[in-house]
Amino acid sequence: SGGILYPLSATKSLSANEMTVSVIHKPLLSITTSKKQLISVYSIMYCVSSVFQTGMVGYPEALTDPSYKSQILTLTYPLIGNYGVPKDEDGEFGLSKWFESSKIHAAALIVGELSENPSHWSSAKSLDQWFREQGIPGLEGVDTRSLTKKIREKGTMLGKLVVEGTSANDIPFDNPDTRNLVKEVSMKEPKVFNPEGTVRITAIDCGIKYNQIRCFCQRGARVTVVPWDYPLDSNGEAWHYFDGLFISNGPGNPEYCKETVENIRNVACVENPKPVFGICLGHQLLSLVIGAKTYKMKYGNRGHNQPCIHKGTNRCFITSQNHGFAVDPNTLPEAWDVLFTNANDKTSEGIVHNHKPLFSVQFHPEHMAGPTDLVGLFDVFLDTVKDAKEGKTGKTAFVRPRKVLVLGSGGLSIGQAGEFDYSGSQAIKALKGENIQTVLINPNIATVQTSKGLADKVYFLPITPEYVTQVIKNERPDGVLLTFGGQTALNCGVELTKQGVLEKYKVRVLGTPVASIEMTEDRKIFVEKMEEINEHVAPSEAAMSVEQAVAAAERLSYPVLVRSAFALGGLGSGFANNREEMITLVTQAFAHTSQVLVDKSLKGWKEIEYEVVRDAYDNCVTVCNMENIDPLGIHTGESIVVAPSQTLNDYEYNMLRNTAIKVIRHLGIVGECNIQYALNPESEQYYIIEVNARLSRSSALASKATGYPLAYVAAKLGLGIPLPMLKNSVTNSTTANFEPSLDYCVVKVPRWDLSKFLRVSTKIGSSMKSVGEVMAIGRSFEEAFQKALRMVDENCVGFDHTIKPVSEEVCNDVTHLPSHSHRIFVLAAALHAGYTVERLYELTKIDHWFLHKMKNITDHEKLLEAYNRDESAMPPEVLRKAKQLGFSDKQIAQAVQSTELAVRKLRRDWKILPAVKQIDTVAAEWPAHTNYLYLTYHGLESDVVFEQPHVMVIGSGVYRIGSSVEFDWCAVGCIMELRKMGYKTIMVNYNPETVSTDYDMCDRLYFDEISFEVVMDIYEMENPEGIILSMGGQLPNNIAMSLHRQQCRILGTSPEFIDSAENRFKFSRMLDTIGISQPRWKELNTKDTLETVGYPCLVRPSYVLSGAAMNVAYSDSDLEKYLTNAVAVSKEHPVVISKFIQEAKEIDVDAVACDGVVIAIAVSEHVENAGVHSGDATLVTPPQDINQKTMERIKMIVYAIGQELQVTGPFNLQLIAKDDQLKVIECNVRVSRSFPFVSKTLGVDLVALATRVILGEEVEAVGLMKGIGIVGVKVPQFSFSRLAGADVVLGVEMTSTGEVACFGENRYEAYLKAMLSTGFKIPKKNILLTIGTYKSELLPTVQTLESLGYNLYASLGTVMAVDWPFEEESDCPSKDKQRNIMDYLEENHFDLVVNLSMRNSGGRRLSSFVTKGYRTRRMAIDYSVPLITDIKCTKLFVQVSCDKLTLTTQQI
Repeated sequence: SGGILYPLSATKSLSANEMTVSVIHKPLLSITTSKKQLISVYSIMYCVSSVFQTGMVGYPEALTDPSYKSQILTLTYPLIGNYGVPKDEDGEFGLSKWFESSKIHAAALIVGELSENPSHWSSAKSLDQWFREQGIPGLEGVDTRSLTKKIREKGTMLGKLVVEGTSANDIPFDNPDTRNLVKEVSMKEPKVFNPEGTVRITAIDCGIKYNQIRCFCQRGARVTVVPWDYPLDSNGEAWHYFDGLFISNGPGNPEYCKETVENIRNVACVENPKPVFGICLGHQLLSLVIGAKTYKMKYGNRGHNQPCIHKGTNRCFITSQNHGFAVDPNTLPEAWDVLFTNANDKTSEGIVHNHKPLFSVQFHPEHMAGPTDLVGLFDVFLDTVKDAKEGKTGKTAFVRPRKVLVLGSGGLSIGQAGEFDYSGSQAIKALKGENIQTVLINPNIATVQTSKGLADKVYFLPITPEYVTQVIKNERPDGVLLTFGGQTALNCGVELTKQGVLEKYKVRVLGTPVASIEMTEDRKIFVEKMEEINEHVAPSEAAMSVEQAVAAAERLSYPVLVRSAFALGGLGSGFANNREEMITLVTQAFAHTSQVLVDKSLKGWKEIEYEVVRDAYDNCVTVCNMENIDPLGIHTGESIVVAPSQTLNDYEYNMLRNTAIKVIRHLGIVGECNIQYALNPESEQYYIIEVNARLSRSSALASKATGYPLAYVAAKLGLGIPLPMLKNSVTNSTTANFEPSLDYCVVKVPRWDLSKFLRVSTKIGSSMKSVGEVMAIGRSFEEAFQKALRMVDENCVGFDHTIKPVSEEVCNDVTHLPSHSHRIFVLAAALHAGYTVERLYELTKIDHWFLHKMKNITDHEKLLEAYNRDESAMPPEVLRKAKQLGFSDKQIAQAVQSTELAVRKLRRDWKILPAVKQIDTVAAEWPAHTNYLYLTYHGLESDVVFEQPHVMVIGSGVYRIGSSVEFDWCAVGCIMELRKMGYKTIMVNYNPETVSTDYDMCDRLYFDEISFEVVMDIYEMENPEGIILSMGGQLPNNIAMSLHRQQCRILGTSPEFIDSAENRFKFSRMLDTIGISQPRWKELNTKDTLETVGYPCLVRPSYVLSGAAMNVAYSDSDLEKYLTNAVAVSKEHPVVISKFIQEAKEIDVDAVACDGVVIAIAVSEHVENAGVHSGDATLVTPPQDINQKTMERIKMIVYAIGQELQVTGPFNLQLIAKDDQLKVIECNVRVSRSFPFVSKTLGVDLVALATRVILGEEVEAVGLMKGIGIVGVKVPQFSFSRLAGADVVLGVEMTSTGEVACFGENRYEAYLKAMLSTGFKIPKKNILLTIGTYKSELLPTVQTLESLGYNLYASLGTVMAVDWPFEEESDCPSKDKQRNIMDYLEENHFDLVVNLSMRNSGGRRLSSFVTKGYRTRRMAIDYSVPLITDIKCTKLFVQVSCDKLTLTTQQI
């Protein structure tokens, strides 16, 4: 009998080509297999050959493929059985609907993990049940990657499965290659299919797959299938029965089919033969017929992604293969030619006669499982025409550009973040590799792409048609790339095309043409283009006005989804359930766009994405497919995403893949794009949601998930290079024209920072609000999923049921959750509370498969809790299983009520250690020299050896408000400098949007958690020369002390001193000791300590970034509330209260020191008063308003603190100046957000300097950096338009998502360019002023505005020497006569709103009532009206308007 078992051990191979695996079924393993009813393999098996297959779907088809007869099949993709096994039912022509033959032909199956709870509408039983029914044995829990590498290196081996208690030596090895396997699988009597068919085909059954018969019958043929040795004498009777002869696939060595060869020779080797077509073994048999030779391959080609090049057109096709023998093309006789060649190993994949209708192919054009790219060969055969022109491509003559303009994405905002720094950097690298000059426009100073040494020229300018035109005039490029800078670059490029600028200056758009971009962006045209090829888009209508939109919604029937055209990240979109909601939504959407789209709601359907690459010669591949865990209705950027898809069967996977290729070809896209689908979870029905004709956030994710550098390849394709000519950069031997095989699972989880915003709507839906995302890699879903949850928030231990309580309403409506990340924790609590998977599916529509996986975690957690008295009583297997399910040491410690270090010691004593695996794009099928690594507990051995010493750099982790691309710039700068110095480098980071996780940046990339446990594991394996923590922002600093206590070599400032700066209490005490002034402070123990500080006071937790939980308290009740928050954020560290000083100037200092001696200082000043977080402030460097005396005192303070903290490397200080006094407010012993800004503006790379210092090199002191004669202004980029309801007030906790910086001869010019870069528009005529208590101070400024000819409007509260035409509604009884502010805003009457909140509200978390000021600010944002909320910025802006600056472009 059969079934899928757990192995006892995999013994070392007995000889170079043998392998034995023992199987156990003792109660000993009942823990790991507690859900399984074990059935032993009673009959001892024959020894058979062992092979591997790299396809990620299609196990029912593969197992029933007769070509696998007598083979132990290893599947490289680790998660098998997810969609179960369907019922064996007859489909058309009396052939099985789902299987390729009547039974399982593989001798046994070896997998990494078997799914116990399959989920699919077609599933009738589990894989395990099917195996038992058929009496076939299987093994799970095997490190299939190690096994694959062994087969790859040693060749196909003989293997046997031996029941425990039987000596392996008693079972003789018996080689199936010495048997005639064809005879064993072929039918015994002829059989006719589709007897009404007009074309008569005779098919020789050597092990025929049902789909080969089906492909003929569907094309109108009558198919007579005959046994393998059936006589085909041309003089005999059978000859009259066919118009064409087909030779099928089959198992084993073709040399054993001598009768078949003779029979074919009788009909093929004649003067006018009938057409002959062979597949796989049929190809080898036809070759033997004509006198060519075959040979046994080392391990064969088996999988769904083998690239084959068609001779003549050089088109490359992706094919499905399963063979261990090949034809030697050098032995083909004259008059025969090669038809296809494998692009990877150069083996022959097809032959054709030069003038007779005879041809054969080595691959499976009938697919099942796999891609259908060449199924047309059945048509070619049936037309009996070998068409030499098949696949004409209409080649265009490409003129290679000499200079290319690359448009960047500008400031990071929600929906358009660091992924465009990664894709732009890749594009520039690709162009440089082809010796093409590059010019980049990007005002985002914190990016790697704007660094020296990447692009030939960088312009820090707004990405607007005016400025880009200036640059084109100056530079005269002959090509431009529009698809690497997000929606900003795309919209700018479309506008430049419309204005005729590109045509005028002869600039060619490289890659996807603008016409194709517009097809995908304009909904109406897109729908028409899809209808042309009979594809369906979700029922939808485009509307140009509110009335049209409401009418459309009524035609489609509610609920509907509203979206803006030409918008990024679902801006201005949402669901409307009735007419009122519809009107509200649409009115707001028209503020951002001229066209809105009304879609029928498909909430609850599966959302699937494919990343597609196409070149100018029509070669097309899908690189990655992804499945959203959340059903449709949540923007894909907000969703938890898994790659590859887990719950699609082979038919669905390839149906959507084929559609993707068909659509992309029809649209004429060149380069990279992504297509999104809605798939009905109950059938095969699907709709196309949209196509993004540019690199998107999911492109960066797909690149990192597969190791396939999409942006790099897309840039090369834009130059007209054919895809097959590009190499796979991971293997360096195979072509880039392939589809990656994954032997791991990837999970992406977004991060929200909604808690930083006041009054923000916490609903999530079709508009994106997340500020960053993480990607985790594991060999099981649970492992990757739990890793990802910890990556999003370092305080989370995993799938934790204690974070959020269960609530029916919350589960019931996705959008009722405060934030999506918490929704997952509600599921954890629900599973822990005993909710069934079925109930949770009803509530959430998350696929059963994912819910069962989550339940596995909860069940194991309960098992761990049983050992809470004494963790050492826990069996090692329980601990090992916990690690394989993704539990961290800390999480296990929490369950067994122990400590992280105790669990770590126990785990090490039991030798439960992670293995290091490579991501190589080919599932170990080819040798790869990749340095792209991850840790897993599902492995017997590591893929790499640890010999050379490296320096380890810890990256910044997830992008969040306060830690964004600037820390990635620092980490990349550090690695590059280390490599220049001759050190080998290791990078640890898990953020798919970054350049630091690009595997060609460092010598080893560990794409894994930044936690004490994981960094320590890597440290113990690699034994590096040391770790650099100061380049990744706050996250690495937080683990400094834990690493230090384990005697890790920390390079740079000692962790003891890092602690002195991070710990607010120690830092304040230190300043008092060395006599440096600071605001009055007190460590918080009781409320009465306040008398020494007084209100307003600032609450400051330790070890936090971007002012998390920092607040200004004005009263006792404020204080109590804020303290609770602060203690929650920094549980183990002190909270300090200090006096909040109002209306002071804030100064930022970035510095580098060596053993306490400061060697470089950069000073920046804030435009806004202190009280606005430095990340939200407008920064100017070199400072314009600081006098010499103050500068000397700043230097003195910096020197004193650097000396006291014994800093080696970077540090940052913040000071405030008021009434001629300087006070220190904080110090960070690490790089800060402003490092890239000061480095690029003042011309000294502080990160390179700090890196040299950290490694003990002598460097020359730079002193105070004065700059290079220009002024830089850094302006924050906010994303309030995406955060419905959030109040636009700035305070001590940071709210900006990104920043831009521009340069000028003075601060006014630089400020204007920087403001324009954030999307600010210069007002034309109407300005609204609501300036409350700042009247006297602002009067001269207002008079200046009036003199400039602006129409000024004001609210009633702003009573000044100007007549006001209207008042606010609540103050005016006769409101009919007077228009109120809201009406004007709704009509887009104002070009600018200046709204200054009450004096003294600096940083105040306003009370919950809605003020008029809040309403004005919020409406300005919702209607896309430029808004200024700070008095200092208002003055600076008016000063700029006075100067009426002309456009100038400045290159750095």
